[in-house]
Amino acid sequence: MTTRVRPTQADRRARSRAALLEATARGISRAGYANLVLADVAAEAGYTRGALYHQFRDKEDLALAVIDWVNENWTREVGEPARKAPTPVAELIALARGHAVFCRRDIARVVMALRVEFSDQEHPVGREIERVSDTGVERVARLIRAGRRDGSIPPGPPARTVAAAFLGALEGAVIALAGQAPHDELLAARAAVGVLGLEPSARA
Repeated sequence: MTTRVRPTQADRRARSRAALLEATARGISRAGYANLVLADVAAEAGYTRGALYHQFRDKEDLALAVIDWVNENWTREVGEPARKAPTPVAELIALARGHAVFCRRDIARVVMALRVEFSDQEHPVGREIERVSDTGVERVARLIRAGRRDGSIPPGPPARTVAAAFLGALEGAVIALAGQAPHDELLAARAAVGVLGLEPSARA
C-alpha cells in the first residue's frame, strides 16, 4: 500500500507561478504588453487575480518575470544543446534550427513582441529586453569571430553587425513561416547560412 504524498505549499506556489507565467507569455505574444489584462491572465491560468498579486507586485513585475522565464526555457531547449556542436558554424546553425522549433510554441514570441513595443522607450521592461538581446548578439558574435579565426566563416562586416543581422533574419523567418513546420526550421538554417556568407553547400 502506497502513501500519497500531498503537495507542499512550496510545490503549490511553484505550480501556480509556472501557470501564471505561461498564461502571461501567451497573452503578451498575442496582444502585447499594453493590452495585457491581469484578470484575464489569472483566469486563463486557473487562478484568481488575488493569487496573481500574491506572487507578482504588478504588471511590470510580471512581465519582467516572464522575460526571465522564457529566456530560461530558451537556454535549456536551444542554447545549451547548441553548445554541444563541434564547430562554430555547426553551433550557429544549431541555434537557428533550435530557435525555429522553439518559436513554434505560443509562448516563444514574448521577446519579439516586447522588443517592438518598447523600441526606443526608457522602461524597465524595455531595458531587460535590450539586455537579453545584447547577450544573444554577443554570443553569436563570439562564434562568428571563432569561425573567422578557423577559416570556416569568411571575413566581412564587424562580427556584432553580422550577429545582429543573423538574429534579425531568424526572427523574420520564424514570423513569416509561422505554422509551416518543418519548413520553418530548414529555411531558418538557410537564412543563417546566407547571413554568415557561407557556401550554399554548408550544412543547413
